[in-house]
Amino acid sequence: MKLTTHSATTLLALGTILGAGISLACNRDQVTQYNVSKEKGAQAAPAPAAGQGGMATPVPGAPGGMGSGMGAGEVPPPPRPDKGLKWTLPKGWTETGGSGMRFATLKPAGSGQAEVSVVVLPGAAGGELANVNRWRGQIGLSPMDEAALGAARKTVKSRAGSVSVFDFTSDGQVKSRMVTGQLTTADGNTWFLKLMGEADPVGKAKPEFMKLLETLHLD
Repeated sequence: MKLTTHSATTLLALGTILGAGISLACNRDQVTQYNVSKEKGAQAAPAPAAGQGGMATPVPGAPGGMGSGMGAGEVPPPPRPDKGLKWTLPKGWTETGGSGMRFATLKPAGSGQAEVSVVVLPGAAGGELANVNRWRGQIGLSPMDEAALGAARKTVKSRAGSVSVFDFTSDGQVKSRMVTGQLTTADGNTWFLKLMGEADPVGKAKPEFMKLLETLHLD
């Protein structure tokens, strides 16, 4: 078929328009493969591979990531001291390793709800009065002042130093009781051993707990 000059011109214009449309479509597809840029100083995340659904990969050791053991926003536990506190367990007591803020957990013999938590913090850890009033608040008791604190304090001697001991019982119908030992060691760390639970089991465990405090030493 013989094309006229007018027909040839029309076909040429149509081909130009179609070619431009194809080029724009290709360019548009190419643009969609790039991520939207973030604020200055932030690193753009790579585009997810096919089949990943765009989910970010957790970073091992990062807060909330795999292997961190913590959720986002949680405070990490303090570093463990060079020398750990040691003790002699009373007969029938059991001990498990600590996790998070706890150095160890001790369980007295016998039935009933009672356990000893062992925690170590660097330095003065807020001071004795602040710590005692925090413990009292845990079982629903009102704060005390310095004078009442001195009257309530008992002292136990150990190879690791003098242990300040306090004994409190709640006023509620279901009575809770705690017996706490606080010790600042020569390396500047403060150790807390807190026997806490139902009033009766704690009362039965207290004599052996006091003997345990006498065996404290650094290793």
